Amino acid sequence: MSHLKQAKSDHPIQEALARRWSPYAFADKPVSAADLRSLFEAARWAASSYNEQPWSYIVATSDNPAEFGKLLSCLVEPNQAWAKAAPVLALGCTSLRFKNNDKPNAAAVHDLGLASATLTFEALARGIDVHQMIGILPDRARELYQIPEGVQPVTGLAFGYAGDPNALPHALKDRDLAPRQRKRLAEFVFAGQWGTASNLG
Repeated sequence: MSHLKQAKSDHPIQEALARRWSPYAFADKPVSAADLRSLFEAARWAASSYNEQPWSYIVATSDNPAEFGKLLSCLVEPNQAWAKAAPVLALGCTSLRFKNNDKPNAAAVHDLGLASATLTFEALARGIDVHQMIGILPDRARELYQIPEGVQPVTGLAFGYAGDPNALPHALKDRDLAPRQRKRLAEFVFAGQWGTASNLG
């Protein structure tokens, strides 16, 4: 399935970037603990402002149904409907203040995103897909996991191997089968002033 989602880029990019996508359908196949360790090791080595490394992850695998159900319940219902088939779920959280001076860390959410992107490309190199989602229930996550004040649950992540989209409800099946679409460079790379396309676009 992954080759069907290959990006049709306007300019040359690395194959891993062209192949990355976020499936809704997952195969009934576990992700090994060794692979998971390497995914989080990749996140560990992401860049961050002042090397703060503000990210944290809470992880649950389907081989522990109680813990998996607990984490699944922290996703909004539309995400629970498909994410329950993934073999691994995680919550991405970030500390909002710097440890050394307790000042607000304006890069905290950015740095969590960078860590999750680094994790995602390590996953892809291992044939594992990652679907990130903003549709979580932060207050429920905070309550269930005793997440401390100053740490924000931000995203959910589903890990696994892409499955058969025909097993999905119609709307999600259409999303899994649809070609990937992106803005042109001229729509987001500016020069001179906001909204003026650079000569790169």
